[in-house]
Amino acid sequence: MEISNTAFNNVSFNTLNCRGKLVDLSTPQIMGILNLTPDSFSDGGRFNTEKSALNQVEKMINDGATFIDIGAQSTRPKAEYLSADVEIARIGSLISTIKKKFPEILISLDTFYSKTVEFGFNEGIDVVNDISGGMFDENMFETVAKTELPYILMHVNSAYELMHKKLIKEDIILKINHYFSEKVQQLRSFGIKDIILDPGFGFGKTVEQQHQMIDELDAVSFGQFPLLVGISRKSFIYKPLGKSPLNIQNETQQLHLKVLNKGAKILRVHDVFETKKTIDLFLGKH
Repeated sequence: MEISNTAFNNVSFNTLNCRGKLVDLSTPQIMGILNLTPDSFSDGGRFNTEKSALNQVEKMINDGATFIDIGAQSTRPKAEYLSADVEIARIGSLISTIKKKFPEILISLDTFYSKTVEFGFNEGIDVVNDISGGMFDENMFETVAKTELPYILMHVNSAYELMHKKLIKEDIILKINHYFSEKVQQLRSFGIKDIILDPGFGFGKTVEQQHQMIDELDAVSFGQFPLLVGISRKSFIYKPLGKSPLNIQNETQQLHLKVLNKGAKILRVHDVFETKKTIDLFLGKH
C-alpha cells in the first residue's frame, strides 16, 4: 500500500523558531529530561524541589543540552492521572526561575493539557511536547497555534487509558506514517508551522515493533520533518536484557548512534553527558 505524502510536501526543517531564537537542526541536539514527579519510573522524586531541579538543569546545560523538557506528570504504565491544575501547581515558578538563571536554555513543556500549555507559555516555555497528539484535550491544537511555538507530535493510541495497550497489528511504520500524515494536516490547518515528530517509543508498541522503528526510522515521515527519539531508560531495552533502567547506558548509546545514522535530529534523554559523547562520535569529533 502506498501512502500519499501530500501532507509532508514543501517543508523545511533545518531550523526551529523558538520565540524568535532559531535552533539549527543540521547538527543533532539534546533534550534533557527534568521530571518534577514523585512517581516517574527511573528518577521519581529526585528533582521535585526547586533546588534539586535547578542543580539538575545546570548539570544538563553544562553537559550539552540545548533543550530541557519539563514534565509534571508521569506517563509510565499505571501512573497516577493528574489534572492540569495539579501539573501547574507542581511546576510553580520553576520555568520562569530557570529562564532567569539560565536565559540561554530552551524549555520544552511535556503536557497534554492546553491549560498547562497556556500557563507555560506565560512563564516562558519555547516548545510544546504533547504525548497525546492533541487527542486528550480538544483545545490543544488551537492553544498551541496561538502561542506560535514549535510542537512535538507523538504517535500514541487514541485515549489515555489505551496509551500503553499493544493494539497495533499492521506494519508499525505504515501505521505511524498514516497517523503523522493526518495529524500534520490538522496542525497545518490551525496554522502551526514548526512540527517535530516523535514515533512514540514506549507507548503501546511491542519490543519487536520498537526495534523495527529504530531500523526503519529513516522511513518515518518520508524524511520531511525533524525526528525526536526518546528511548532513554525504556523497558524495550532493559527488560529483555534482565537489567534495570539505570544499567543500560552502553546499549542505549549504541541505539542512539543507530538512530542518528537514520536521521534523528533531537535525542530526549536522562543522561546528557553520555549522549553528547555519542553525538560527537557521530559527527566525527574526538
